[in-house]
Order: sequence, then C-alpha cells, then structure tokens
Amino acid sequence: MAEPGSAAAPDADAGPVLTTPRLRLRPFRDADLAPFAAMNDDPHVMENLLARLDRAESDAFAARIREEMRARGFGLWAVEVPAEIPFAGFVGLSVPRFDAAFTPCVEVGWRLTHACWGRGYAPEAARAALAHGFHAAGLEQIVSFTSVVNRASQRVMQKIGMTRDPSEDFDHPSVPPGHRLRRHVLYRIGAADFAG
Repeated sequence: MAEPGSAAAPDADAGPVLTTPRLRLRPFRDADLAPFAAMNDDPHVMENLLARLDRAESDAFAARIREEMRARGFGLWAVEVPAEIPFAGFVGLSVPRFDAAFTPCVEVGWRLTHACWGRGYAPEAARAALAHGFHAAGLEQIVSFTSVVNRASQRVMQKIGMTRDPSEDFDHPSVPPGHRLRRHVLYRIGAADFAG
C-alpha cells in the first residue's frame, strides 16, 4: 500500500503522480476534457462558485492547469479511482491570482464530480497534495479558502488539519459586493504541523 502523497515516476504529460490507498492523482490528459467540462457545468458541483463553465471555458481552465503543472512541478491533479472511476475531479495545489493580505501563497483545493461526494476522496487526496507540497516542493505553509456558506469544504479543511483564525476572514475581490459568496474564510497549515 502506498504512502499518502508518495510520488511515482512523472506521467507522460509532465508532472508527478501521487498515490494514496484508494486514489491516483495524475496530470490532466486530453481524455479528461469532456468529463471535466461536465463537472464544471454541474449545478451541484458549482453551487458555491460564481458561475458554471461552458466547454470553451473549461478547456481553457484545463490548459492553464496543465501549463502550471509543467512550470511548477505541482498543481491541480486529476483524481482517478483505479479500476473504477477514470476521472473523479481534481485536487491539488495552486497559486491564487488575486491580491489579498495573505498572498502570495499556495492554496490546496478540490473539486469532485457529484457522484464522488461523501466518499472521503477529497480529504484523502488533499493530504497527498499537502505531503507533496511540504516534502517535495519544500513549501513552509499552505492555505485554503472558501465562502462562509460552503460548509462542506470547510469540513475538509478541518479534516486535513488546517486551522482558521476568524480575524483573517476576507471579502474575495473577485466576487461582487453583496453576493452571497463574497465573504470567505481562510484556513492555514504549516509544514511543522502537518502530520502526513
């Protein structure tokens, strides 16, 4: 059984492959584009995000994901459940592209297909991403954030050992004033606090 976050040889599409007891995190492939687009257009999955993505927007997002993985050696990995689900969503590390009191930083995040909710895949894969960030990439701290109404993502943050200081809650600059998703919570974890 693989250690959470253990890295195998890089995938053909340039980037590390991480394994956990149930999951494989790998770079995106062309075959992922259609299920990725379906996930990004699912109203359940996108409920706590500003807008669903059409196919062109989803493909552009996937292209950015692939480029960032090649450039940084970490990023958002496609998640698969071997021999069961070839594309379950993504989990991984990214660099936020907006200015805030806590940026620049690296964020751990996830988005799974609705059929994969409630199985514990998000925290399992997120722990692997954290392990890679701290052990392979040498990061000292990783953050995560979501809207105050997104309780499910906050529970994942808590399950993976992240903590919140309410004084760091913030209004997301990309969300219009008055929108129900504007207010965000910020969670953090440091390398010294990560239990693996």
